Amino acid sequence: MTGSGTGARAAYQELARAQKSGAGVPWYMRAVNRRLGRGLAAVAAQGRLTPNHMTAASFAAFLGGATVLVTARPGITMAIGAMLLLQLGFALDSADGQLARLRGGGSPAGEWLDHVVDSARHLLFHLAILVGLHRFTDVSDAVLLIPLAFALVATVRFFAQILAEQLAGRDPVAGRGAVPRFHAWIQTPADTGLVNLVVLLWPWSTAFLCAYGLLGVLNALLLAATLVRRHRELLSLSAGAA
Repeated sequence: MTGSGTGARAAYQELARAQKSGAGVPWYMRAVNRRLGRGLAAVAAQGRLTPNHMTAASFAAFLGGATVLVTARPGITMAIGAMLLLQLGFALDSADGQLARLRGGGSPAGEWLDHVVDSARHLLFHLAILVGLHRFTDVSDAVLLIPLAFALVATVRFFAQILAEQLAGRDPVAGRGAVPRFHAWIQTPADTGLVNLVVLLWPWSTAFLCAYGLLGVLNALLLAATLVRRHRELLSLSAGAA
């Protein structure tokens, strides 16, 4: 037992030394989620768990949280449980990549699976909000368009980011000096950890909709900025190649 604990601590420290740059990464993702993922990866490395196992566990935890939103009547205990499951899923999503690094690097198949699960999560979270609002509140049909719009924004932005990185053929993680400090704060509304925390307001539908709707608007602005920036980057690559 002692040997296992020592091995986990050593693995945690090794991952801390090899951590990706935090430049431009939102606060929760950088300061909380990566550390949680690092700890989960260090523990998983002591057994036979693979990065794909962590990806599957991540999706299972997320589905658990989404299921609570869809099936349980709004309440404080319910909201806390849903939020914790969603945050666990997010931490495990960080753990799969860190476990892959600990074991010498991931594979194209593993990276593909991770992106597929991420894309499903971006869509299903907002659909769960939609169904929960429809089942347990008396909001108007117009209000139900908010999670639909948010789902569209989140899904398109995720796809635009991933595809641009693949087409550019470069590492998506920028160096610390390449990203302005304020960039991390600009990205805050898109931080999955922050969006998950808003679920704590679920028992109070008006407060929840105000916070959730504000995040939706800010994410729509981020989507517009992302589309412009990524398109310009790809145009510059084309001009350079010519």
